[in-house]
Amino acid sequence: MAKEKETNLFEYTEESIKSLDWKEHIRLRPGMYIGKLGDGSSPDDGIYVLVKEVIDNCIDEFAMGHGKTVELTVDKKTVTIRDFGRGIPLGKVVDVVSKVNTGAKFDSKVFQKSVGLNGVGTKAVNALSQYFKVTAYRDNKEKTAEFEKGFLIKEYKEAKTAESNGTLVTFIPDESVFKNFKFHNEFLENQIWNYCFLNAGLKINFNGKSYISRNGLLDLLQRKTNEDEIRYPIIHLTGNDIEVAITHNNDYGEDIYSFVNGQHTTQGGTHQQAFREAYVKTIRDFFKKDYDAADIRTGIVAAVSVRVVEPVFESQTKTKLGSVNVDIEGPSMRQFVGDFLAKELDNFLHKNASVSDALKKRIEQSERERKDLAGIKKLANERAKKANLHNRKLRDCRYHFDDEPPTKGREEFIEKQNETTIFITEGDSASGSITKARNVETQAVFSLRGKPLNCFGLTKKVVYENEEFNLLQHALNIEEGLEGLRFNNVVIATDADVDGMHIRLLLMTFFLQFFPDLVKHEKVYVLETPLFRVRNKQETIYCFSEQEKQDAMKKLGSKPEVTRFKGLGEISPDEFGQFIGSSMRKQLMRVEEGEHIQQLLEYYMGKNTPDRQEFIINNLKIELDAPVEGN
Repeated sequence: MAKEKETNLFEYTEESIKSLDWKEHIRLRPGMYIGKLGDGSSPDDGIYVLVKEVIDNCIDEFAMGHGKTVELTVDKKTVTIRDFGRGIPLGKVVDVVSKVNTGAKFDSKVFQKSVGLNGVGTKAVNALSQYFKVTAYRDNKEKTAEFEKGFLIKEYKEAKTAESNGTLVTFIPDESVFKNFKFHNEFLENQIWNYCFLNAGLKINFNGKSYISRNGLLDLLQRKTNEDEIRYPIIHLTGNDIEVAITHNNDYGEDIYSFVNGQHTTQGGTHQQAFREAYVKTIRDFFKKDYDAADIRTGIVAAVSVRVVEPVFESQTKTKLGSVNVDIEGPSMRQFVGDFLAKELDNFLHKNASVSDALKKRIEQSERERKDLAGIKKLANERAKKANLHNRKLRDCRYHFDDEPPTKGREEFIEKQNETTIFITEGDSASGSITKARNVETQAVFSLRGKPLNCFGLTKKVVYENEEFNLLQHALNIEEGLEGLRFNNVVIATDADVDGMHIRLLLMTFFLQFFPDLVKHEKVYVLETPLFRVRNKQETIYCFSEQEKQDAMKKLGSKPEVTRFKGLGEISPDEFGQFIGSSMRKQLMRVEEGEHIQQLLEYYMGKNTPDRQEFIINNLKIELDAPVEGN
């Protein structure tokens, strides 16, 4: 019998090669340009990156000495941003927002230490907006252009104007890209404050309220900390192209906020690592003692900001700084930061004995605690290694947040890293459903056994003595802090019943007690799963509240079938795939700025105090008119 000719259905031919224009490329792979999409419920969702990309241009103008005020208005889904800088040259208005590799930031003489990179920012906003309008005001003339999803729909002729120089941008994010999105003012306010802290004297007016900082990173750290928590007054140091603020509290881990040219580098980079190393060296030299680096940095709360020429970021979202010199022919970042701290921090500690004494006590406290834990940690680490070989508590994924991106396909790899998520579930049924429905490339599942321990008021010793906590810590790789975190999103996924809520609170307590920087850097979420399924023969609607259920029943009419989900295990894997995918609803676990974590935990997780009893009584609601419907 003659062998049949094999046919390759995926032949690599000339027809396989496709050229996409800038709009198509951005819309095809938006994550490469703005990180994750999301609906606005997380501060790093793409809609906030769109706002940031436009404001970054305003900040660059301010940094170059042009325009001290930025006007930001967000009206439902419409964003309007006006600066008072030099204004885009009128003949290039269309090109600047619609042609990649077009912009003034390639000329370092014009934008010497800019936030923007490669002229992509406003192009991405344009391509990902269902409506985009830009107007430049320059020398009593104006030029306007309007776009839809990156396509130019109307270009106006130059006209006379009495407006001050500057640029006005209005855009509406594309709802086909950002599903059911909503702007949350608290996230926008946090963005605005960061801009103000990093650009002392800049005034940003947001929906009628003004934001301004006079003391830079000192103001930032005062906002991030509580006066009752810190061990000594904030150290504030400034120099040419560098600013640092430092203090310590009693928390575990490190809490470092780093910035480059006004950009919040949430994933750190060479400047943050340079600060961590230089800080340790300076402290060792000052006290003339070879303290362990972890003892020196445990409990640190710090902010470091640098300005450099031609920064090289790991991705277009600019959340991690790569290798770069401070000036084109200047010192390396390590040398620059090291020299600054060696001089300025050392001088400060010599002049402020009370601060240096308090700092020494904090370091020695960490040293004692570390030595007390040494034996326990060794046994716990051995148990964790053995457990990884013999149990299936962790269903891992292929990509990890701490992996080093390859040279080839770097942008796509980083996009996957940003999506990495671990679901912490209770019981085999729930973890089984999520495991079957998850994306194995970017989603992992950790299964708890029973209720975790209430760890409020306990020392970190319990993390190593308690098997569940120890294995969870190793699954996340957070023993030494955020640097090794394996997943960008940590999602607590428990049943929406009393036991599930209790487990959720116990896990929240675990993170707040021992790894507060994980919460402060907005990595921990709570999964929202539907409470009801409402369907008829034509349509199925999943509802997350009683109101949504009532709305769905009205929409479908004629007595639709209503199912009440009592636990995650009752939701089939096929259905679960919809709730942990691109439309996943999750609530960010947040601590308000300056909120005292220990007081918070004492109130909710400590002993039954009269205050808490009164709170429960005053806020207890009994629903007598909402019977549970189901099959």
